[in-house]
Amino acid sequence: MNSDTLISVKSLSRYYGSFCAVNNISFEVKRGQILGFLGPNGAGKTTTMQIITGTLAPTTGQISVAGYDLLDFPLKAKEAIGYLPEQPPLYREMQVDEYLRFCARLHNIARNAVTKAVNHAIERCGLNTVSKRVIGNLSKGFQQRVGIAQAIIHTPTVVILDEPTIGLDPIQNREIRALIRELGTERSVILSTHILPEVQAICNHVQIINHGQLVANDTINNLFAQTTNHLQVGLRRSPDIQVLKQIQGVEKVEARENNRFYIQYANDDNPAEALVEQAVASNWGLYELIKEQRTLEQVFVDLTDTNQAPVKTAIDFGKNVTL
Repeated sequence: MNSDTLISVKSLSRYYGSFCAVNNISFEVKRGQILGFLGPNGAGKTTTMQIITGTLAPTTGQISVAGYDLLDFPLKAKEAIGYLPEQPPLYREMQVDEYLRFCARLHNIARNAVTKAVNHAIERCGLNTVSKRVIGNLSKGFQQRVGIAQAIIHTPTVVILDEPTIGLDPIQNREIRALIRELGTERSVILSTHILPEVQAICNHVQIINHGQLVANDTINNLFAQTTNHLQVGLRRSPDIQVLKQIQGVEKVEARENNRFYIQYANDDNPAEALVEQAVASNWGLYELIKEQRTLEQVFVDLTDTNQAPVKTAIDFGKNVTL
């Protein structure tokens, strides 16, 4: 495994009886990558993260963390992982600094280095004002920060965060985003969240799982580049829809209200110029031409829509791969 590859997953599957929760997935996460790991409820996302962190055994497959096989060297592999599950593993009756000292000892941090590690985690997660307070008396946002602090207290090379910004106010959210970006400069970070604009703002890589299979695994920019684009067009004297379909580059046309049309085209063949020329020549009265900026949410829905047939291709580093 390349030294820059901190997580390697090969041919991973997990069955519950006859039900396949994760179906033969493979991927890598390199140093410096912040991976947004997405999927609808029941897609296999949480199962995959539990297997990577060693809290659930795979049925088949191989997982390596920081160069250590998770099954052959579980202690070494787990030492390299910092994990925040969706429900933070907090002892509500303990004070914040007391709990973090306890976590430091669990991670075998030397006694003479515990205080420094605790203070560093408190500082990075903005817990200075509540370090002596009982965890159970804190707001949900501060409890979430304590959960992140326990995940990074031992300076792991791999950080896995499941819904890390739940319960945070906008200011706290911004601070945690900055922390995640900082963590991602020298580590591998896997971020699982249902807040898709957050993934778009933080992550440099995205992975989408659906029905136990990876349906997307690429940089966000490449993912958008491979998806279709749309123009919203307004015409005062609209032509027959078949005329619009014949314009070079147009793949699909949908008629909307008020003489508006929704035009789909491939990324490398924008029909806007040809459309304007024909609209002027044919006196269609063009009054609106807007390129729709697709969001990660729209891409996510396209790839995981349960009302459509199961996805048969995976977007993987710029190539279509048959599953």
